[in-house]
Amino acid sequence: MSRPSDHYDSPAPHSDGAITQPTLGLVGWLRWVWRQLTNMRTALFLLLLLAVAAVPGSLVPQRSSDPNGVTQYFTDNPDLAPALDKIQAFDVYSSAWFSAIYLLLFISLIGCVIPRTKHHYLALRARPPRTPARLARLAGFTTRTVPAGTDAAAAVDSARGLLKAGGYRVALYDTGREFSVSAERGYLRETGNLLFHFALVGILITVGFGSGFGFSGQRVLVEGQTFVNTLLAYDSFNPGRFFNDESLDPYKLTLNDFSVTYETQNLKAYGQPIDFTAGVSVTRRGQAAEPAEVKVNGPIRTGGTDVYLLGNGYAPTVTVKNPAGVVVFTDAVPFLPQDANLTSLGVIKVPDGLAKQLGMIGFFYPTQAEATTGAFYSTFPDLQYPLLTLNVYAGDLGLDAGVPTSVYSLDTDKMTQLTGGKTGAKSIELKPGETQQLPNGLGSVTFDDAHPGAKTGDFSGSVLRFASFDIHHDPTQVWVLSFAVLALLGLLTSLFVPRRRVWVKATEEADGSLRLEYAGLARGEDPALESVVSALADKHSDLLISSQLAAPAPEHT
Repeated sequence: MSRPSDHYDSPAPHSDGAITQPTLGLVGWLRWVWRQLTNMRTALFLLLLLAVAAVPGSLVPQRSSDPNGVTQYFTDNPDLAPALDKIQAFDVYSSAWFSAIYLLLFISLIGCVIPRTKHHYLALRARPPRTPARLARLAGFTTRTVPAGTDAAAAVDSARGLLKAGGYRVALYDTGREFSVSAERGYLRETGNLLFHFALVGILITVGFGSGFGFSGQRVLVEGQTFVNTLLAYDSFNPGRFFNDESLDPYKLTLNDFSVTYETQNLKAYGQPIDFTAGVSVTRRGQAAEPAEVKVNGPIRTGGTDVYLLGNGYAPTVTVKNPAGVVVFTDAVPFLPQDANLTSLGVIKVPDGLAKQLGMIGFFYPTQAEATTGAFYSTFPDLQYPLLTLNVYAGDLGLDAGVPTSVYSLDTDKMTQLTGGKTGAKSIELKPGETQQLPNGLGSVTFDDAHPGAKTGDFSGSVLRFASFDIHHDPTQVWVLSFAVLALLGLLTSLFVPRRRVWVKATEEADGSLRLEYAGLARGEDPALESVVSALADKHSDLLISSQLAAPAPEHT
């Protein structure tokens, strides 16, 4: 039979039969976008996308953690680096596109969790569902028969007690012909699921808040040097978006000594470091200095900051004098390690006091040895036979233009090499305590011995060591840890708490006996459901039979 022409979904008369969809309008489109965004599949996709978007941050150096690495990357890749910089590849975690994914994930999670929380709250307040008419269709179905003498209502009530003692929510149902109890448990599973998602939202909020108000700074200290927690004292500093330098808590950190233990027994790991320990003193305002130790993965906390040990090396003390014997430069210069045996590279710049500006590229060998080619190398990272070699350059250091330069590099474009290389003059070679003359009568250079009173041949402690520290402030550390623990607890609960429903039905037979039916229904994976139903049936029927046997016999007249 055809539908009448005025039916609501029939095409209009004289039309081509096409169905005309109603227009959504602005509100309709916004509602559609919101429903798509708050879909759990969308939240999972955004979480995966956030992980993928974080990958570039591990492939190229980031300005927030390695500004010197970014500068070096521009030097090594002059064509690629500007293109990467345009897409904020060197600032991944604060970029517009990473922040957009982060915010969308945050909104999506909230939109998913709030409706589920409301539904879960209503489910907790609702009664367990009515007992199905045909329990035989459900999992673990089994029956028991109790001899005459037990009331159906009393039998169901005893089953209710057993189920309630097992942590079930129960409800009794009476149809007039039969009595039953409906029980369910496992709502803690959904509670754990919601707790996990709320904790994840909490982590997103606190991490964003911490990155905005926190900071991270780096400082290199040579033994005996002191760092004061002020903005100008940092070698590099990466503040959050809302950081205020007035929030810095003043304190002093002095590196008293730095010790390293090397493996000397196992020849397969000979020379490998076993332990690093930076002995420091921390002085808070109005308080006495307190000794402390900073180790790898063993930071100290002071002034609202965590002080981590990042790296270490040697800092040879070099003194340069002019021809008149006047000191124009003296300092302990950190040399950067180049290999496992701490062959180290350093740069010394002398801008004033000599006839020409002087730059020296130095190599330091803690335990110097010479290859067959004549090249030096280090055979052990500790001070057994230290040697410092210097290649000297004279000319323009490039400091007068006011453009900042790295203390670990020397621009030799406007300088003339005086020793080493193809000059024909041998590089300056110095052991601790030795002095040599600079070429062209420019003066002298001395490799100062930090332990001049030692016996001849004992170089222990003759060269100072340096340690690089990362000073990190995050006001949300405790909150992030708390939410992480909650997320873990919620995840474990949602994984290991089974959700199930169990029913017990009692029906009186014509001969006066009582037929008991038991069945269950799993809400998810529950391999133990059938054994649980069977155990309940055995325990309940035994309880009813034992109560019959314990009842007093009726009196006869």
